[in-house]
Amino acid sequence: MSHPSTDNGVFSVRISVRAYEIDGNGHVNSAVYLQYAEHARWEFLRAAGIDQDALAGRGVGPVFLETVLRYQAELRYPDTVDVTCEMRWGSGKTFQVVQRLRRPDGGAVAEVDSVGGLIDLATRKLVEQPARHYRAISRTPSVLGL
Repeated sequence: MSHPSTDNGVFSVRISVRAYEIDGNGHVNSAVYLQYAEHARWEFLRAAGIDQDALAGRGVGPVFLETVLRYQAELRYPDTVDVTCEMRWGSGKTFQVVQRLRRPDGGAVAEVDSVGGLIDLATRKLVEQPARHYRAISRTPSVLGL
């Protein structure tokens, strides 16, 4: 399904559209774009040496507080799409995730901009400075911009 790369210093995953992701209009169902973004985010973390077990071992888990999806062009079967992922860190409890979906020729497909954080799995509250947690468990924090 995916082939992660960091061409030009930008993390990217290529995803092939599958026939079952197509809706009645003959293009990718709207919710699938969010699944592509989610897949790219986990591949991004994996490229930095982070997995769910490492996060859970620290007693934290990722959450998203807001996601804005802007559609720019339709995808159809058997298209492929490159999904980028970039973290923008702040000083508080949240961070931004900027993602762009593009055709292999560079044509814009969609933009996904999210605000995320890490919750303490015991208290279910956002933790301060999530970058600190990611840096502590990442084998390659530079992938995350840390």
